[in-house]
Amino acid sequence: MNNKEGNNKRGGSRPSSNKPKPAMAKRAQGPKKVKPKTLTPAEAAKAAKAEKKPNQAPKRPKNPDEMRLNKYISNSGVCSRRDADIYIQSGNVKVNGIPVTEMGYMVKPGDVVNFDGATLTPEKKEYILLNKPKNFTTALDEGQEDRNVLELVRGATNAKIAAVGRMDKNTTGLLLFTNDTDMIRKFSLPNQKSSKIYQVSLDKNLKFEDLEKISKGVTLDGHRLFIEEISYIEDQPKTEVGLKLKTSNVKVVRAIFENFKYDVLRIDRVSFAGLTKKNLPRGNWRFLTEQEIINLKNV
Repeated sequence: MNNKEGNNKRGGSRPSSNKPKPAMAKRAQGPKKVKPKTLTPAEAAKAAKAEKKPNQAPKRPKNPDEMRLNKYISNSGVCSRRDADIYIQSGNVKVNGIPVTEMGYMVKPGDVVNFDGATLTPEKKEYILLNKPKNFTTALDEGQEDRNVLELVRGATNAKIAAVGRMDKNTTGLLLFTNDTDMIRKFSLPNQKSSKIYQVSLDKNLKFEDLEKISKGVTLDGHRLFIEEISYIEDQPKTEVGLKLKTSNVKVVRAIFENFKYDVLRIDRVSFAGLTKKNLPRGNWRFLTEQEIINLKNV
């Protein structure tokens, strides 16, 4: 008996309790992390466009009848847009009698623009291509004996147009006229990128070794001139040479061959920045098409 009771005390199980165990306390949790949504490039661009900066004023609707002041001045033919900006900043431009120095100022219909003391009237841009004959020059020197190329395009327009580049009386071929001062300036820059093709007539056959030397570039007055292409004219004597390069200065073309002891008899510009003499007889002119104007502006 006593042994059993002793055994119960040492190895017997503890009496089970019917009371429910307290619930385990939950671990404190912060707010659930939201996984950022990955946007497609199109969605990201749309969101960036929709997002407005603080205190950003709403964009002013564009009025097609308004024009930037520098463009208005350029359209009037007095100078380029870049030069117009300088005049505006210096206070030499007035709109309706009030000096304007604000860059980007918009001129409205009916505004009177005064540039350096003269009232401006903007002209429509005109672009005319002439196939120049001999014995006409682009020079405007007083007292000159040669006739001016402007005589050949006199009836084309009332706009104040000028030739793009220069040609002497013996040079023939494509010559562009315009009242777009920005375009005139663009094609007058030494680093402009448009190609011209000339047919050059020499006093004697061009030696092949000289043709090879010219094709590798020529140094004139310390400046290296890149030649895009030079070749003999097919089915013509070797005195007839085709030359492709970027300069619109005909004097440079003449100087290239004189540097190799050849006399240049004739120079004919057969291509100018993609424009050709197709359907344009010598002495005739035509207006450029809209696509040709776009192409020139994008050169």
